[in-house]
Amino acid sequence: MGTQQSEIVVVGAGGRMGRMLIQAVQARSDARLVAATEHPESPFVGQDAGELAGVGKLEIPITGAAESVFLPGRVVIDFTLPQATFAHLEWAVAHRVPMVIGTTGIDAGGRERIRQAAEVIPIVFAPNFSVGVNLMFRLASEAAKALGESVDIEIIEAHHRHKVDAPSGTALGLGQAIAEALDRDLQKVAVYGREGHTGARERSTIGFATVRGGDIVGDHTALFAGDGERLEITHRASSRMTFAQGAVRAAVWLRGRENGLFDMGDILGFRTS
Repeated sequence: MGTQQSEIVVVGAGGRMGRMLIQAVQARSDARLVAATEHPESPFVGQDAGELAGVGKLEIPITGAAESVFLPGRVVIDFTLPQATFAHLEWAVAHRVPMVIGTTGIDAGGRERIRQAAEVIPIVFAPNFSVGVNLMFRLASEAAKALGESVDIEIIEAHHRHKVDAPSGTALGLGQAIAEALDRDLQKVAVYGREGHTGARERSTIGFATVRGGDIVGDHTALFAGDGERLEITHRASSRMTFAQGAVRAAVWLRGRENGLFDMGDILGFRTS
């Protein structure tokens, strides 16, 4: 008896992550690409999704009519931009299609829209789909609990020159995990960069430092600096494939679920927050 396959739709298929997602789908026996989309004006519309992703011809042309591929029984994976993601989310709710959302730069209002949509459909929404990063979230949370108020906490992240949002969604997710472990409100204690005469550092704050340059895929460090010692928890990604593999794993995991908002902690068997 063959393995049941999840039918996967990749939106934004012409982008770097879109191509990686197609490759990741093709590498699994329990998933099958059934459709791929791009912006209607994209030069990739009409091209074969498999050939564009470098996995060979799949006889799946990339379509610019995205809503037409939101069909029951499928799962949509979205690593696009917030405006596009929310258009996709409306279609997903209307047609009862589960979603995996890896789009970054989504604000508090956007997160609330996702939460409301998850009352109707199942959604996996995570700042990062890497297994290693999600383990890092948990380790950083445990470190924060153990070290308590005895350390200063800084989060340092680095990405390629093309990344348009800062700090990264992963850095913010890491800060949120640490803040919750310490019973702090991240919106009140976060410090995003420093310049000029800033005064002495307040211990309750959580600092963020951002680096942009070259082709850095993604580096993240949680720094716990105390008197006489410091602890650093670091994750470095060398390929976007780790994110794509996690997202496809999440899409397969969604099979059979009616509704609810999930993150990678659910897929991996532990909560990230």
